[in-house]
Amino acid sequence: MALARRFPGALAMALARPFPGALAMALRAGGRGARLGSEPRDAGDSPRHRDLREALRKIIDKEINPFVDKWEEEGQFPAHKVFKILGQAGFLGVDKPTEYGGMGLDFSYNIAVAEELGNIRCGGIPMAIGVQAGMATPALTRFGSHELKKQFLIPTIAGDFVACLGISEPGAGSDVANIKTTAVRKGDEYVINGAKMWITSGSQADWMCLLANTSEGPPHRNKSLMCLPMNLPGIHVAKKIDKLGMRSSDTAQIFFEDVRVPCKNVIGEEGKGFTYQMLQFQEERLWGVATALTQMETIIQETIEYTRQRKVFGQPVLHNQSVHFRLAELATELELLRSLLHRAVALYVEGNDVTKFASMAKLKAGRLTREVTDSCLQFWGGMGFTSEVLVSRFYRDLRLMSIGGGSDETMLSIICKYMDTLPRK
Repeated sequence: MALARRFPGALAMALARPFPGALAMALRAGGRGARLGSEPRDAGDSPRHRDLREALRKIIDKEINPFVDKWEEEGQFPAHKVFKILGQAGFLGVDKPTEYGGMGLDFSYNIAVAEELGNIRCGGIPMAIGVQAGMATPALTRFGSHELKKQFLIPTIAGDFVACLGISEPGAGSDVANIKTTAVRKGDEYVINGAKMWITSGSQADWMCLLANTSEGPPHRNKSLMCLPMNLPGIHVAKKIDKLGMRSSDTAQIFFEDVRVPCKNVIGEEGKGFTYQMLQFQEERLWGVATALTQMETIIQETIEYTRQRKVFGQPVLHNQSVHFRLAELATELELLRSLLHRAVALYVEGNDVTKFASMAKLKAGRLTREVTDSCLQFWGGMGFTSEVLVSRFYRDLRLMSIGGGSDETMLSIICKYMDTLPRK
């Protein structure tokens, strides 16, 4: 009874289930998060959200951050190992239905997880976790059959499967309508031919949420999403792409040559893939913004600490008015972005279309990551040019925020559409 009073609704149901590990222990403790601050800052910062963050932070500090430098050097982190740890603790299905192994919480808890993942000391691992928990699975969760959820969603939430998202192609990144990969129906199967590019976790994935053209109809109504096992004949992982940043996240180019997959693997209705993916994109963009917020906070704070210690011309660099004014400006911009994010999340939880606000947040986050990392890097002097400091790593990693999930131009076009400023046909 006490548990039900403290954690009403879906959270109480989730806590009644046998979730092992740090998450269950932290949430069942009840009330510890209240000591971390005074009143909640917003709807996503309640004591229960903070309990969730605290449990995840313990895993990050013990199981991830001590090994980040090694994984960055190797160019890949062990996704199956890390995801199994996160899956056992419940962090890969926070907003997924309890009947499939999730916790049944609302999307604001997913964003709390995304913000806390920003404390991982690189960009590649949070990005890969985001693909697993919030990019490859929302459409499957909403529209997939019970059989598909049993086969793919349950093991993905548990961390037994690594998932990837197959959207981008060599000639079509955020231009989803113009992808060329085809899935031609023959009897009870689809035969898939084509290629995908920039696939996060592509060389380790067990299955792909694939978008392909399943008919010759209009580009917004001829596509379908499907669950594609990555061990089928005809799937070729051509290479792991060597990238400027996001070093610890393996990114692959993948080719399909007469790959056969059962028709029952289509998620929801055939021809609705474009619509499903657009919905999926909104969660992806909000997740990315949330993670980047924490990363930018870390950069600003570490820059403050470094410039307080570093002396030039007999005084700490931080004591120059232009330096601390610039850091104050960046911190202000960060808080404005946080407010936009949480407004969008609150509206989304209530069931509203947040395409405009998610696009605005993604646009602002992409630009602000460039601004924060560049400005802060200047204050580190020669040290900022080394691989020994976090600011240089984030200077490389966070550049992806400007292009991943849609470029500035794409976000501006979406915003203009909602503002009705585009030329009418």
